[in-house]
Amino acid sequence: MRITIDRGEASEANVDVLVCGVRERSEKDPLPRSLLADDALSQGLVAAAWARQEIRGARKEVTVFHRPDGKGRIAVVGLGPKDGADLEGLRRAGADAVKALKGKAAKTLGFRLASFTGSRATPEEVAAALSEGAQLGSYEFTRYRPPKEAGVESATLFLGKEYSPRSRSVEKAVERSRVLADTVHWTRDIANLPADTATPERLAEEARGLGKELGLKVTVFDEKELAKMRCGGLLGVGSGSAHPPRLVVVEYPGRGAKPKTVAVVGKGITFDSGGISIKPSLHLSDMKFDKSGAVAVLGIVRAAALLKVAPRVVGVLACAENLPSGHAYRPGDVLTTYNGKTIEVLNTDAEGRVVLSDALGYVVDKYQPNIVIDLATLTGACVVALGDDMAGLMTTNEPLARSLKTASEQSGEAIWRLPLTDYHRELVKSDVADVRNSTEMPPAGALTAAAFLETFVGRSVPWAHLDIAGPSWTNGGTRKYQASYLPVGATAFGVRLVTRYLENGAS
Repeated sequence: MRITIDRGEASEANVDVLVCGVRERSEKDPLPRSLLADDALSQGLVAAAWARQEIRGARKEVTVFHRPDGKGRIAVVGLGPKDGADLEGLRRAGADAVKALKGKAAKTLGFRLASFTGSRATPEEVAAALSEGAQLGSYEFTRYRPPKEAGVESATLFLGKEYSPRSRSVEKAVERSRVLADTVHWTRDIANLPADTATPERLAEEARGLGKELGLKVTVFDEKELAKMRCGGLLGVGSGSAHPPRLVVVEYPGRGAKPKTVAVVGKGITFDSGGISIKPSLHLSDMKFDKSGAVAVLGIVRAAALLKVAPRVVGVLACAENLPSGHAYRPGDVLTTYNGKTIEVLNTDAEGRVVLSDALGYVVDKYQPNIVIDLATLTGACVVALGDDMAGLMTTNEPLARSLKTASEQSGEAIWRLPLTDYHRELVKSDVADVRNSTEMPPAGALTAAAFLETFVGRSVPWAHLDIAGPSWTNGGTRKYQASYLPVGATAFGVRLVTRYLENGAS
């Protein structure tokens, strides 16, 4: 979907639907000034609907009026409570409008920017949030079928005389949102691919294509090279599949003479059957999304390069397919990883942390990064704790935790910090190896997984683990209560969050 800026007045717009926003009302509130122009265009229809309380301003509420003069329609979008107005609400409102008008012969939209301002956010921030939400909400995965319904093709933000002097800064903010939304769409397209297409080799090819497009250095280690590197974690998890594992490194050089190096590491299990510890069949098809962390890393590096962030970014993808076979790794096996630490395998379905052990050990050894962040659809325990719309954050570094929380609030990708203590570290100690990949006990599953990963990073490097098992994809059930800009399927969670963290300087 194209996004443009117009310095003119929205009332003079030649669009299929003119969209304005309104905050939640009380019963006796008069018609707000922000709707007066739209009421005039509707010849009183908006005011009449307001008087009948058909317009309440609630989130996800979209009320459409046909203009009596036949010049298109007016859509009034609810922004939610006045005291709860924030950029995430505006982001969702932009998507609400696009979603509500899909299949309604609305090819062109016009947003009256002045009707969405009024909070502490600047006009630039409001414009960026609206356009980002609208673009994200327009996404549909259509690789295997045509679109179900015609959607909005373009949207224009009308600044009017109030904001036209700021057109240049608004255009810059909206351009950033366009780049970011385009990258999220690109990431979702890869994450949505089924396992018969998105093999470890295919993810490596996607990385090579990205490197060629943007001039980035890409290194791919195949199974023979992984064996020489003693990457027993990747080789063990991938041993049951006909598609061998890959370790993929994509580098964005950053800006300046000596930029800070941020390593972003992702779990790329292209399909997770559970291996010998096989999963039940219910929802097993969703396991094509177990590569979401690695694919998000690709998106983060792409966004970093296009937006020219200051830090150097080293993206590492740990890619394997976890299947049972006569060659598969087994419960009871002991694997030796890249940095020499050993893993006792108690459960082959706890494979994500096993492949990440090699990736984390490798990037810390070879690049000596200033900061390490990993993203992984790691545990169902995190979903039980936090639900489907929030990722778990585990780190012992206070500045890193604060910076990621700030980026979360700015991006709208929610995280919640969980503890990581010596209790959790004790639980992953093994009697026969350095660590065990499962405690075979229900409590603290997300936290023991983080403690396991910490073993391969060490305590001297600032490190954060993001368990994105909940928000990385949606289904028909979770989709009902989540933001309109999240489609059914892959969400590309983490791309906007970590990109914002990098833009903020990666402190």
